[in-house]
Amino acid sequence: MLRFSYLWWTLLSGLLPLALGAQTPPAAEGAPLAPMDLEAIPRPSLQIQPATGPIVIDGRMDEAAWLDVEVITDFTQAEPQAGLPPSERTEVRITYDQDHLYIGARMWESDIRGIVRGGMERNVPGTLMEEMDSFGVTLDTFLDRRNSFIFFVNPAGGVKDGQGSDDGRSRDYGWNGVVEARTTIDDEGWTVEMAIPWRTLRYDPSNPTPEWGLNLSRRIRRHNEVSYWAPLDRRNRIFLMSRAGTMTGMQNLPAARNLSVKPFTVASRSGGSAVADEIRGNDLDGGIDLKYGITPSLTLDLTWRTDFSQVEVDQQQVNLSRFPVFFPELREFFLENSGTFAFGDLAGGPGGPRLGTSNRDFTLFHSRRIGLRGGSPVPLLGGGRVTGRAGGVELGVLNVQSEAFDGRLAENFSVVRLRRDVGPNSNVGFMFTNRESTGDPDRFETSPPSANRSMGVDANLRFLGNLWINSYLALTDEGEARDQAARLSLGWRDPFWNTSVSYRQLGEDFDPGIGFVRRRGIRQGYGTLGIHHRPGTARITEINPYVEATRITDMEGSVESTSARGTLGFSFPDRSSINLSVNRQFERLLTPFQIRPGTFIPVGDYHFHEGSLRYGSSQGRALSGSVGISGGEFYDGTRFTMTGGMRWQPDYRLILELDATHNSLDVQGSRFTADLYSARAQYAVSTILNFTGFVQYNADMDEVITNLRANFVHAPLSDVFLLYTERRPLGPGSTGVLERFVTLKVTRLLVF
Repeated sequence: MLRFSYLWWTLLSGLLPLALGAQTPPAAEGAPLAPMDLEAIPRPSLQIQPATGPIVIDGRMDEAAWLDVEVITDFTQAEPQAGLPPSERTEVRITYDQDHLYIGARMWESDIRGIVRGGMERNVPGTLMEEMDSFGVTLDTFLDRRNSFIFFVNPAGGVKDGQGSDDGRSRDYGWNGVVEARTTIDDEGWTVEMAIPWRTLRYDPSNPTPEWGLNLSRRIRRHNEVSYWAPLDRRNRIFLMSRAGTMTGMQNLPAARNLSVKPFTVASRSGGSAVADEIRGNDLDGGIDLKYGITPSLTLDLTWRTDFSQVEVDQQQVNLSRFPVFFPELREFFLENSGTFAFGDLAGGPGGPRLGTSNRDFTLFHSRRIGLRGGSPVPLLGGGRVTGRAGGVELGVLNVQSEAFDGRLAENFSVVRLRRDVGPNSNVGFMFTNRESTGDPDRFETSPPSANRSMGVDANLRFLGNLWINSYLALTDEGEARDQAARLSLGWRDPFWNTSVSYRQLGEDFDPGIGFVRRRGIRQGYGTLGIHHRPGTARITEINPYVEATRITDMEGSVESTSARGTLGFSFPDRSSINLSVNRQFERLLTPFQIRPGTFIPVGDYHFHEGSLRYGSSQGRALSGSVGISGGEFYDGTRFTMTGGMRWQPDYRLILELDATHNSLDVQGSRFTADLYSARAQYAVSTILNFTGFVQYNADMDEVITNLRANFVHAPLSDVFLLYTERRPLGPGSTGVLERFVTLKVTRLLVF
């Protein structure tokens, strides 16, 4: 273990100075611009015409048909010089025929060596698309000013697509549409051509002359510049469809094909001492996923013999608190349309105020409660989902059936979600969930039958453009255990001020059977006040000081926890940042807290202070990284934490990442460490063939987890996956493998 951690920190300590020290030159000096309301500018409109000839998607735009298409050049900066024209010229053309919507864009460049290409993989994770040059498109096909299809393309040809809902508050990048995109780079810039089949989009074919919402974006990473066709404030993003432009001119669009079927076959071999007997050995299985358009705005998804073997393993986490940790959903079936089923604590969202919570604190529906137990898969027989809009209501209905497994009863999971728009930027909603045992309970005496039901109403309101009100009331019922949760928060977020206050409570017996609750039996008050100051200098983009305070009591009003935190953040023109924070915390333990096997923190009142410093370099460079340190008192002892990360992308095909977390604690006379290390490598041969390797080492458990994957896209949204996953102990006397899975999976999308 010592050799393992020494190797990791040696690599990081050697490479991080290169990543953190090589700052890009500061932006050119210029007089600060007077504040302006970009979203008050009239929204642009575009009338498109049918293509006059064939178009071949090769990233060149050299077909004669493009010459007859109106050129869009009027882009406006949102950052760094809001309201000014972009530093480089952009030309966009949009046309269509009976099969596709065509979008071509020419991004002129005065310095092609400064283009940040990004990678070739599909759906770049997280916010990494903001760390590279890109061209973006959003389409509001029903002109409801709420929902959108989202497409980004980088110069390397990597595509990120998804669906936006609730005017951009929720984005679902688990959705994958059939889209053909090709790019080229030459001496004067880069070009992208896109062909989006009509069957990929949902729209009303009965409207002979539809009007759609549209926005376009271009990001020039070396200038930290983003510009839009329909101008937006820097707080907002392209999926804010209430401020999008409009596109007309389409006539007699074809009725989209209503049915797509994706059968799959899985061959696997499983072994290891921790693998359940039911799945150990060789197996050949198959299943099918089906998607049917009930109406132009309502979609049915069915899945039988559901399989998630291609999903990457969870990232390990160190838990030094007395509360459970939240693991995000990674499975595509549940990620798709996940925004429809969102209910609970919010993180604020793009352009919104800081709220002090997120879905990691409470969500009424957390799909990881389906088909997973302790991180290990439980076989799913199948399920169905209906999502979309009907009669002015956004709805989602989900039902999934699991199989009896490992001495436990089969279970049925049901969710109903309704949400109705109230005004241009507000909505109210309802959710119901049910988790119920099925099958013969006499077969599994250790797994008695059970039923859990939850329901709730919520409201997300926005007034005056900057005033946000969020609230919910939820109830759970499991036999004799019944309780409720409630929240009310008010926040104000404009380009300068960021403030909010909130109150929430979760009863002791509040337990959503398909949800997640980090802490129950509490009443919590929260408040924050901060500013986003833009000094107008070449070296600092934004200064963000803020304070926040939290007070938590039990249901009788006795204080259990308090915290008061002050943070000072700096953002720089190359998108690097520094954050300094100090925190004063109080914790009252009413029962002993086992922080690790054999080490307990006793009942009592604890006051402690902690400080932290974090620096993140620009991820737009080939070598980037981050480093953070924090330390101070921790209950009756001390804690010191150090984190480091490095990302190296020597070209658009290869990405290498190293991450490390070191925790050193001294509590109750016991000194110990809790460390995590991980390495990831991605190599793309092309946009249809890529390889990924991911290795994690948990020093506290002394285990190594390895995940290797090859992915070949043999047809649109049709894949061949070859996977190897292993979990192996490294401690003294450890022998054998805990888990080992070798899997070959083949899928094929058929459209009718």
